[in-house]
Amino acid sequence: MPAPFPCRTAARTRTGTSTGTGTGTGTAATASGRWRQAPLPALAVLALTAGTALTAPTPTAHAGAAPAQAAPATAAHERPPESRCSASSGALPRVPGAAYQRAVCLDELTTAGTVASGHTDPADWAGLTPKGLATPSGVPGVQIDGYFPDTSATNTNHGWKHDSQFVIRLPDRWNGGLVVSGTPGNREQYANDRAIGDWVLSRGYAFAATDKGNTGTAFHRDGKRPGDAIAEWNTRLTQLTRAARAVAARHYHRPPARTLATGMSNGGYLVRWQLENHPELYDGGVDWEGTLWRPDGPNLLTFLPPALRHYPAVASGGPAAGPARAALHAAGYPAGSEFLWPYHHTYYWDLTQRIYREELDPGFDGAREAGTPYCAPGTAACDADYDYGARPAEVRRAVERIALTGRIGKPLITVHGTLDVLLPIGQDSDVYADMVRDAGRGGLHRYYRIEGATHTDALADAFPDRLRPLVPCHRSAFTALEDWLTHGHRPPAGRTVPMPRGADPATLLTSCRL
Repeated sequence: MPAPFPCRTAARTRTGTSTGTGTGTGTAATASGRWRQAPLPALAVLALTAGTALTAPTPTAHAGAAPAQAAPATAAHERPPESRCSASSGALPRVPGAAYQRAVCLDELTTAGTVASGHTDPADWAGLTPKGLATPSGVPGVQIDGYFPDTSATNTNHGWKHDSQFVIRLPDRWNGGLVVSGTPGNREQYANDRAIGDWVLSRGYAFAATDKGNTGTAFHRDGKRPGDAIAEWNTRLTQLTRAARAVAARHYHRPPARTLATGMSNGGYLVRWQLENHPELYDGGVDWEGTLWRPDGPNLLTFLPPALRHYPAVASGGPAAGPARAALHAAGYPAGSEFLWPYHHTYYWDLTQRIYREELDPGFDGAREAGTPYCAPGTAACDADYDYGARPAEVRRAVERIALTGRIGKPLITVHGTLDVLLPIGQDSDVYADMVRDAGRGGLHRYYRIEGATHTDALADAFPDRLRPLVPCHRSAFTALEDWLTHGHRPPAGRTVPMPRGADPATLLTSCRL
């Protein structure tokens, strides 16, 4: 089990070639105290989505940490009428363990208002949802932004240049529940605002999210030992859950009646890990295509190298294309997903392999940092030739520190698309479902394979005749979990949910019968 808060006094550094890709979410402070984000090309935005970069009791602060600073005065345009704010919340709440925070009353906590007021960053969630996804509104309340003590500084939201940033939103009309989430990929704390936050806030839940303690495509620089950066993701979500539960109890004068964890990709991995390691903090969770880490595989480092090795021959055509296509199928990339391969080869497979391999096996390329982009097989230290099974035992030990076991302690619902070609379903959630059953926890798990869905919902806009978005399936799973916990109605047995025949994109965006 990873130690709580691996030491961050010095980052791992090496000389050599950098990936040079950046985080794609640069911000700049404005005179009003809000921030703006630099625009990104559409494809670059998608390349930093859920999967790229691909989700013992923990203290809420480091020993000796300075107390949280007072929140700065709120600008007049941020504050609703004082009577509503005072009546709903009294003194604005403090986050236990935070090194810094600022709390404001807002007329709108969803992105219908926070985009204009400057209390979200659209670059954090760009590319994660279909363009037609409705935005709910009419959710006034309190938002708290801040950060916990940390020594890394990859997150530039608010101009803070400080990691372990969080956001907590407390709606005036509270249903008694709390939803917590870690971000997909290596995105920052607002990444779930459109896909998850807006919807749960509109249903009356308090919502809290964390940046996981390090962000961007150079996240692997954080920490001293291989695996430290990913291990921190888990402790940061535990830390935020404890803090958010305390904040809700103080704000509403009663503790949450229910705490649910949910997230996509790396965020889904965090849900699995939390329910395995800290089930006492949660009532249940919804796992949206979570990343699987196993010391003996499968994991990212076992199925990405074959894609890098064989796809160029598929793209080139000729006599070698057929065997290369078969090799990708054998590695887990499903038949029928070929139309998604060019995009993923360009924007996902290479970068994801190199930066995660650097995090868990930095010795593979010596002093070079995160390998050589798009190197040809046979090139020295080329990630296309990476053989996880042949690597030293310490690589497996690094993966073991972040590994999943299947020993969940609270109800969990998993949804995963059958056309996922970043985390192929046969190498990920199919395996995790077996792990849960083998651990004797099958009664706590429901698993739905969603036909026609892929890893990133925005791609459904590019291929509306071939793909369906996962967001309505996540919402169906969430409401099924609510019914399970509230009324004891167990959701339907896990199955493959077929693509509805003749359904138009508008229907697929708003319905998903599990």
